[in-house]
Amino acid sequence: MTRTTMGGALLRIAPVAAATAVAIASVFGLLMAPTPGVSRERADYVVIAGAPGLRWDDVDPVNTPTLWTVAQRGAMGALSVRSAQRPTCPADGWVTLGAGNYAMRNMAPAVGECPPLAVTVETPDRIGAKLPDQQDLVLYHQDQLPWGSVPGALAESVRCTAAIGPGAAIAAAHPFGRVDKYAAVPPPDLAGLLASCRLGIVDLGIVSGTTPATRKVAAARVDRGLAQVLAARPERSLLLVAGLSDTDQTSRLHVAIADGPGWSGGWLTSASTGRPGYLPLVDLAPTALAALDEPAPQRLFAGHPADRTEGRPADLAAAVGRLSDADTEAGAQRRVSAQFFAGLAGVQALLFVAVIPLLRRARRHGGPMPYRRPPRYLFLAAEIALTAAALAIPAALLADGIPWWRSGRPGLVFLAVSMVALAVATAAVLVRPLRRRTLGPFIGVAVAAAAIVGLDLLTGARLQLNGVAGYSALEGGRYAGVGTVGLGTFLAGLLLTAGYAAQRVPRRWRPPLIAVLGGIGVLLVGSPYLGADAGGAVALTAGVCIAAALATGGWLTFVRLAWAMLAGLAVTTGFALLDLRRPEEQRGSLGRFLTQLGDGSGGPVVHRTGAANVVAFATSPLTLLAISSALFVWFALLRNWGGLKRLFGLYPAVRAGFAGVAVASVIAGLFNEAALNVAGAAAATVVPLAALGALQVLGHADDRTVALDDPLAAGQPAPVDEPTADPTADPTADPAPEPAAKPAPTTDPPATSPPAMPYRDDLPHRAASAPPATAGEVLP
Repeated sequence: MTRTTMGGALLRIAPVAAATAVAIASVFGLLMAPTPGVSRERADYVVIAGAPGLRWDDVDPVNTPTLWTVAQRGAMGALSVRSAQRPTCPADGWVTLGAGNYAMRNMAPAVGECPPLAVTVETPDRIGAKLPDQQDLVLYHQDQLPWGSVPGALAESVRCTAAIGPGAAIAAAHPFGRVDKYAAVPPPDLAGLLASCRLGIVDLGIVSGTTPATRKVAAARVDRGLAQVLAARPERSLLLVAGLSDTDQTSRLHVAIADGPGWSGGWLTSASTGRPGYLPLVDLAPTALAALDEPAPQRLFAGHPADRTEGRPADLAAAVGRLSDADTEAGAQRRVSAQFFAGLAGVQALLFVAVIPLLRRARRHGGPMPYRRPPRYLFLAAEIALTAAALAIPAALLADGIPWWRSGRPGLVFLAVSMVALAVATAAVLVRPLRRRTLGPFIGVAVAAAAIVGLDLLTGARLQLNGVAGYSALEGGRYAGVGTVGLGTFLAGLLLTAGYAAQRVPRRWRPPLIAVLGGIGVLLVGSPYLGADAGGAVALTAGVCIAAALATGGWLTFVRLAWAMLAGLAVTTGFALLDLRRPEEQRGSLGRFLTQLGDGSGGPVVHRTGAANVVAFATSPLTLLAISSALFVWFALLRNWGGLKRLFGLYPAVRAGFAGVAVASVIAGLFNEAALNVAGAAAATVVPLAALGALQVLGHADDRTVALDDPLAAGQPAPVDEPTADPTADPTADPAPEPAAKPAPTTDPPATSPPAMPYRDDLPHRAASAPPATAGEVLP
């Protein structure tokens, strides 16, 4: 084989080799195991002291000195009290603690204040107690709820459980209703009762009220009860203090403290959250069993044992202030987020309607009665409005870097901050170098969207946690990594950037380039250290495969589809197999789902996913955004006058990026129990860019490239050749006769004009508001 032949073979293999290397690297990057938790000492006893409604802003060294001392000595965090009911009332919090899974006791949602804790506790003897309705409650959870929870699973996992107070009886009851040892109030021999069973549960009372004075009195009462428990706790015991529930419609983050051997200082965390300082309610039961070195019941617990991690401020007041600030931010996020996305959906729908007349008249039509094009300032206004609409979600993410939730009017402050961020981002995208290119603003917005979300993931997703364009810890679904809105924005920006970049390279390099950029995105989304979203990584893999298959132009043939499906299936299968080799508590969502399918418990998971998708579809404003965007694309942009077909014809790799976004966003929504929320977030960026690109190509549909050396095309007169004088000729002689004129051609010249040069985006062009071209100016 000659050197030239070998070089050609290497050039042909290089694109495939590069794409394969990135795919393998992204798969192994997804499976980097998280740092194992700090090893904990085992405890002889566990005491869980519950105080529904207790928040960190109720804790201070003067009014609650015992709580302050325990927090100073132990590990602390913010407790998310999600249950099977919204809101989580005290009875729901207690039964969720006892089930180790999402459960509920109040059959009807609370309206206003939560109902009083009403539970019938029978005491047939002086030792234990019985809940007569416990068996009916267990049957209700098994038949009606999708979580597979069993109230009483925690008590069933230990030999003996002692309960003090009616709330504790709910958590300590076995599935058949029996409470091993029970006292309605703390007895004189509280130490003896707590030492008689390895697991003790104490009801410290409820902290509720709408005024600071009322809450202060209730918190002081809880603190006095905790002081009794602290004095009577057995040696080598782990004390868990938890604000188990809300007390009204306002969901909040609550107190979580672990004090005992191996829990000195630091933040609480777990595999459920992946973020220091946060713990869900369903983690308390696994934490208690892990401390007692008891095995957790198979397929019943939804949480994971808690760990402690370093990083807590040395000043306890600063640590408490940070958790209280997180509670304030999470509460404000829920209110402002709904208003933001509802407003965004409405504004974009109105913008789409306003752009339709411009699309219909953007191209210069000839004919006997051509209509006038709209003024240039309307096209400039549409360009600015569409660019700003596409940057709305990235600007909202940037606005979460400012503590707007600390103001008295958080909604107005967030609006002001986000508008400033949006104005700066729009101005940066519409600078002159980008606007001189047809798709300059398009690629500017795409890169900005992908970069903002990607950098946030690399720095710990701080902008998304409790952010308006992120996720709330109050929901109890995600505490770290990429959220639903961030995922939609990221995959939209990434795939459109990949499509634009692929358009500018030779045809054979387009699929590998998309695969390389897509592999980097899969790594960011799916790595446990970064995005921590296995379902999103699988969906992005599918979108990348579709985009790579369409990048060279043409239709999605069966062969292309088959290769794309095989590539996506290979990456997903490799990810799943390697994920299954990890320890069960470290597996991702895909590995846990496959495990549940294998042991027969996958049915409730599928049912829960379907139910969650239905709820998300019916309640989220992003659904309206996705539907309105789809209607605008179908009934406007894809019409003959809409311009999107022309855009796709001129830029086939960009069309591939659009197709990849559509596939990835729909699959990600289904996998992440988000219905059309991912698609709506992606559409908020993609569809305004599609309309902007359509306006640009329609506005330049009749432009032609002017050759610099063609004066006729430039509008200048042709040079006239002057006769040259012969220096040897006699100046007095008669001039030579003029040559005879050439006969006129017998046939007419061809009626067709020379073909126009291909449309190229790498040449500068006139903006929609620019003056007419001058001689020598290069036009597309």
